[in-house]
Amino acid sequence: MWAELLPVGRSSASGGYRRYAWTGADAECRAWFEDQARARGLAYETDRNGNQWAWLGDLAAGNAVVTGSHLDSVPDGGAFDGPLGVVSAFAALDELRRGGARFTRPLAIVNFGDEEGARFGLACVGSRLTAGALTVEDAHRLTDGDGITLPKAMEAAGYDPDAIGPDPERLARIGAFVELHVEQGRALDLTGDAVGVASAIWPHGRWRFDFRGEANHAGTTRLADRRDPMLSYAETVLAARREAELAGAVATFGKIAVEPNGVNAIPSLVRGWLDSRAADQHRLDTVVTGIEKAAREYAAAHGVDLDVVRESFTPVVEFDHALRDELARILGKDTELTVPVLGTGAGHDAGILSARVPTAMLFVRNPTGVSHSPAESAAEDDCVAGVRALADVLEGLACT
Repeated sequence: MWAELLPVGRSSASGGYRRYAWTGADAECRAWFEDQARARGLAYETDRNGNQWAWLGDLAAGNAVVTGSHLDSVPDGGAFDGPLGVVSAFAALDELRRGGARFTRPLAIVNFGDEEGARFGLACVGSRLTAGALTVEDAHRLTDGDGITLPKAMEAAGYDPDAIGPDPERLARIGAFVELHVEQGRALDLTGDAVGVASAIWPHGRWRFDFRGEANHAGTTRLADRRDPMLSYAETVLAARREAELAGAVATFGKIAVEPNGVNAIPSLVRGWLDSRAADQHRLDTVVTGIEKAAREYAAAHGVDLDVVRESFTPVVEFDHALRDELARILGKDTELTVPVLGTGAGHDAGILSARVPTAMLFVRNPTGVSHSPAESAAEDDCVAGVRALADVLEGLACT
C-alpha cells in the first residue's frame, strides 16, 4: 500500500508532495482509497462533504469504532503526515482479520478531505463541515490562489457543492474515533518510545496581516519619501519570534504575497499569514496581541496602513479522558512499560470531531521531528509498531 501511494502527487523538483484538495493528485489518492476498501469487501461511500468511508458491519447499528486520517498534503509536504494513518488503518484491519478477530461493533476507516487547507487556506474543511464547525456559507466563500471557489473546485472534480453541510446522522453512528498520526515533534524520540497517546491539541489559529503602503520606483525614490510596507512586515516577523520566545509558544510567518512583486518596485501591499500556537489560551492571546501591537507601531512609523484578520481559530482540545485512558490501558496491558501521553501543537481532524464524538490519537515516532517537509520520516519498525498498536486498540474497542 505504501509503495502504491508514494509517487502520487510527488514533485520531482522538491521531492515533496503537492496533494491539494480537488486536484488530479487528490483524485488519485481517492481512487486508491476506494480500491483498498473494495478489495477488502468493505462498504464504500463518499459523504456529502467529500469524505470517504469504508465500513465493516452494520452501518445503522451505531456505536461504531472509526479510524483513519487524511491523504492531502501541505505544499511540498512529507509522505507520512496523514497517509500513515490511513495506510495503518487498512493494515490494522488486515492484522485483525488474520488473527480471526470477531467484531461486536461496526468498524469504519475514513479519509477526511482537505485536512491541510493548502489550497483554500482553511484546515480540516471536510471534518469541519461534517461537525457543523464550518457553515455552508463560509465554505462557499473559500477561494484558492487562482480565484477558484471551493464550490467550483468540487464541481470540477465531480462532486455536488450544494450538498455540503453538517452531517449529524453520520456522526450519530460513531462511538469512538481514533486517529493514528506520525508525531510532529521529537518527544517520542527523546523518550525512546515507538508509539504514544495524545493528551491534547494546543489552541491555534491563523491571522492575515495586510500592510498597505505606496508603490514607487526602487531606484529613484528617496528612503525618506518611502511608505514601504515590506519594512513593517519584516519588523513584525522579528517581533513574532520575540513574543513567542517570551511566552514559551510558537509563532510563524510562513506565507507571504507581495504586490506588485517587482524587483525594481517598492511594494504597495505586503500580505503575511501568521500561524501561532501555545499550550493554553492565555499564552496564545498574549503572543498574538503582542505581535499585533508591535505591527501597528511599525506600520505607523513607516506611514503604512495595517489590517489584521483572524482567518481561522481552534481552541484547546482535550481528548476524551476515558477513551485516552482506555487506549493507554490496552497498549500497556501486556507490558510493564508506561505508554507516553503527550500534547501536540498540530491540528487534526480528531480535534475537530472531539466536540461531537469521543476521540483519541496515537502518535508514531518521528526520529528527526521534521514535519510538513520532504525530510519528514519514520522508521519501518516504528510504523509496524504503530499498526500493531492500532490493531490492539481496535480489537479492544470493537471486539469486546
